[in-house]
Amino acid sequence: MARFGGLVASGLQDVTNDPAALDSSGFWAVCADFEGRTVCARFSSVRREEVPAPVPGAWRGPGAGEWTTSLDRDAYTAGVRRIREHIAAGEVYQANLCRVLSAPLPEAEPGRADVDALTALLARGNPAPYAGTIRLPGHGVEVATASPELFLRRKGRTVESGPIKGTGRTEADLLEKDHAENVMIVDLVRNDLGRVCATGSVTVPDLCVVEKHPGLVHLVSTVRGELAEGAGWPELLAAAFPPGSVTGAPKSSALRIIEELERSPRGPYCGAVGWVDADRGTASLAVGIRTFWIDRTGPGPLLRFGTGAGITWGSDPEREWDETELKASRLLAVASGTFEQTGFGQTGRTTS
Repeated sequence: MARFGGLVASGLQDVTNDPAALDSSGFWAVCADFEGRTVCARFSSVRREEVPAPVPGAWRGPGAGEWTTSLDRDAYTAGVRRIREHIAAGEVYQANLCRVLSAPLPEAEPGRADVDALTALLARGNPAPYAGTIRLPGHGVEVATASPELFLRRKGRTVESGPIKGTGRTEADLLEKDHAENVMIVDLVRNDLGRVCATGSVTVPDLCVVEKHPGLVHLVSTVRGELAEGAGWPELLAAAFPPGSVTGAPKSSALRIIEELERSPRGPYCGAVGWVDADRGTASLAVGIRTFWIDRTGPGPLLRFGTGAGITWGSDPEREWDETELKASRLLAVASGTFEQTGFGQTGRTTS
């Protein structure tokens, strides 16, 4: 099954790794790993249904103290300094440095690691505009996302992206560095979309708008264009993937640096999660941030979660580490059962 906001898809018909299928017919759930593996699943039934209230005991997550990180504080801050060296050498302007957190899932009882049950908790503890679930265990996809970031939206031939760059606890925390970083990534996204959009059609309707999310604020921009004749999903994804906001600029240099410094595959984190309605010519794909996924490739199931920050010449290594902690703390508390709500809104506190 798949769930995106108020849409629920069921009745799995077929699964493919070929994005060309998204230009055919039907309703598709899409999960693309940062490393390039794409799973497209077509469903026969789509209905409107609000995310159900959490059922006590339906999700049993890892203990709050069981999370480990692919890059600890020393390794992460060293990575920030290394990226600044690359910037000083003129190799890159900005690069996103990420780490993957992992914890074992206590699966003593069957079905207690249902990502849709986790989605119900996230909807109350960390509501997000692009929240969703894709549950295809037979195809290695069990993802629950609370993403605040739009990767690609389509309505007919119009395509839109909403890159996020700049994060703080409050608007007062946003620095000049955050605005410069956002503008830099907007230029990258404009270039990406310009490769598949009609000449002169790419615009920036919104630049560096402050958006409030649970526990933090972001700077968000909007880039829009009209797809050129003959361009479909394969061409669009080839031009825009992986998302510029979670790679860096220039993208090719940033990807090389990411491979050099990061110690774990990102998987669905920083990839794309969402849906395509080929019959109606509409789609909404989120950047796979604030995203959990279950990894069953080892001896026991692991819950994974990614967090990162965009590094520029103005970055302070300790501040960037703190940003990754800020982005992760609330969601890890929800998944581990240590988040206490004061209501079903944006307020709450963590006990971890």
